Amino acid sequence: MNLHGHAKTNEYQRQLLIHRVRHLGWTQRQAADAVGVSVRTVAKWLTRVESLADRSSRPHRSPRRTSVTMEAAVVRLRRARATAWQISAALGLPRSTVTRVLARRGLNRVTACDPIAPVERYAWPHAGDLLHVDMKRLGRMVGGAGHRIHGDRRRRTRGAGFEWLHVAVDDATRLAYVDVLAAEDAPTCAAFLRRACAWYRRRGIRIRRLLSDNGFAYRAGIFAAACRTWHLRHRCTRPSRPQTNGKAERFIQTLLREWAYRFPYRSSARRTEALRPFLRFYNHKRPHASLGRCSPWMRFREVA
Repeated sequence: MNLHGHAKTNEYQRQLLIHRVRHLGWTQRQAADAVGVSVRTVAKWLTRVESLADRSSRPHRSPRRTSVTMEAAVVRLRRARATAWQISAALGLPRSTVTRVLARRGLNRVTACDPIAPVERYAWPHAGDLLHVDMKRLGRMVGGAGHRIHGDRRRRTRGAGFEWLHVAVDDATRLAYVDVLAAEDAPTCAAFLRRACAWYRRRGIRIRRLLSDNGFAYRAGIFAAACRTWHLRHRCTRPSRPQTNGKAERFIQTLLREWAYRFPYRSSARRTEALRPFLRFYNHKRPHASLGRCSPWMRFREVA
């Protein structure tokens, strides 16, 4: 139920007012004093028994509203990606009128004129067919949690530095391997890839393909050498299209929400210690919506 911002009564209280006056014999003054409203308000609801919801404050007639033809012209120019100032000059309308028309039609942003691209979902059939890798920068914690926990950006620890969260996610099963490392350079990424491939190999998964973004570390020669050592076919996402590596991006969001910023860790070391128990929970017990509420390990046992 939508109520006016300053309404003192809701629909239930209005029904109670009417019941007290018409069936219990209360006077309008008594009913008004009991709820804390005026007698005029009680009289108003007594005459509107059929509809006790708040009415819209919009007038029944708007003689000065922009005509349908003019609105259509505004929309046509907007879909040609004209700015509000350009539309105003072309049609001789005030810019404020143009912006109200665009907001009413849901075109107040130029990007709204672009057609929505269909979501293309894919999943490789077997474990190891494709491995997604990515990394995320995390601020080091010195002397307690940061502003993501306490919310005060004025309380900053100068010179604390950063650490990097390196993630690897199997496309078919969503089994994840994660390390918190001190750097994001090519040697660090190559060493992480070797550890990840060895971790998956111990669980019976041989990685065949690798997908990453276009970061310098992933395009370096030492990283390419690590891919050749493990016989990986490496490809990168298109520039400015992080959706292609969406499984790793989504997993990073899960890590930030359910591990990194869920508890007020006292230090980065405490946060890193809590990573391994969370990964065991994620891989073996946490239900995954895209896997039919199965955990990644359950999915692995199905497709192995």
